[in-house]
Amino acid sequence: MKAVKGKLYFGGIHPKGAKELSSSASLEVMPLPEVVTVSTSQSLGKPSTVIVEKGQAVKEGEIIAKADGAISSNVFASVSGTVTDIKEGVGAGGNRETYIVISRNSPDGATAEAEGGAFRFPPLDNPTAEEIKTRIFDCGIVGLGGAGFPTAVKVAPRTPVDTLILNGAECEPYLTCDHRLMLEKTDEIVRGARLIAKAIGVTNIIIGIEANKPDAIAKFEPYEDIKVVILKKQYPMGGEKQLIYVTTGRRVGLGKLPADSGVIVQNVATAYSVCEAVELGKPLYERVITVSGKGIAQPKNLWVRVGTSVKDIVEYCGGESEALKKAVLGGPMTGTAIANYDTYTHKTTSGILLFTAKEASADEPTPCLNCGKCADVCPMHLMPMNTAFYSAEGDFEAAAKYGNVSACIECGACEYICPARRPLIQAIRKTKAELRKLNQERK
Repeated sequence: MKAVKGKLYFGGIHPKGAKELSSSASLEVMPLPEVVTVSTSQSLGKPSTVIVEKGQAVKEGEIIAKADGAISSNVFASVSGTVTDIKEGVGAGGNRETYIVISRNSPDGATAEAEGGAFRFPPLDNPTAEEIKTRIFDCGIVGLGGAGFPTAVKVAPRTPVDTLILNGAECEPYLTCDHRLMLEKTDEIVRGARLIAKAIGVTNIIIGIEANKPDAIAKFEPYEDIKVVILKKQYPMGGEKQLIYVTTGRRVGLGKLPADSGVIVQNVATAYSVCEAVELGKPLYERVITVSGKGIAQPKNLWVRVGTSVKDIVEYCGGESEALKKAVLGGPMTGTAIANYDTYTHKTTSGILLFTAKEASADEPTPCLNCGKCADVCPMHLMPMNTAFYSAEGDFEAAAKYGNVSACIECGACEYICPARRPLIQAIRKTKAELRKLNQERK
């Protein structure tokens, strides 16, 4: 279907893309690591419950932690081997997580790889909507655009929907994993989208792709049942509410979900994972990650097993090319700076970025200039300066009231544009965390 141009939305920024560092790097399979450290916190919501024991042999794809409640996801062994440890640790974001350590270089691991192979669910041929939903849950599929919301919940909306939107914007700088996936796995993404559409009972499928990816746009145009919408190169074009508006003209109200506007949004990588789960019976235990930045010797787009250490990935990409100023897990706008390489990939890890001093802003913050630029670019029409002001004073309820922090999508546009280099996103996240504590105490 011939592509059409999308609408424009208020706010947003136009950061330098820096995608040329890795956009031409074809998908490459990283060799299996000798050890993986798999967190039980692999999605939004509750951590999964460990169901294996130390010393137990496991196969690649075998479930090692079960979803605990609706907003949770199953977790799987990403390699065959032996569970050598189950431990508590601190994640990249500072939160405590439970980790399951699996070693391949043990006798049991070698036996499991040689004899058992990988675990797979039975492939489904022409599945019903309910069978698709069940398979999505069983395989632990989550949103791979970054938020990690369990896909099984998304495909069971409480209100009627009529449209599925595939998010192929990949608007965040440096990241090219979705771009390469769209180029090299086009048909699988389309088949996955059709399965999701069948699960939610719709036939209207839209894919939104930013204009700076003409090769990806051309890949999807031949599919008559997929409407391709060309998006303006603008950040955060991939935000759900922004994407829904520019592709359909519908607005999602404050406190409302996309389904309330008749729409479900899924990332292209999620659609690919659904295709594999249904057609091959493959659980989600690996994904494509962009390794980029001028601080890495060889930028790549890699298929990486969940639980692989950042250290192993950096070494595989040739190590550091020059002195670093910052290392980031995820994208430069929404990711988390890490203190060292002793951290591990999750289902939601989209990138590992190594920045030099020229790439990473390291200016000390100065007092607010009251310029209002943060409000000018906020795609949610918020007042980030108010949140930052009251948060600094410790009045988090006022920060929420006057900054309307509950509506913030944490895109980072405000902090990017701030001439005073104020840590606005830090203030917003702190406010949200403190409000959660207050609500728990009141309950």
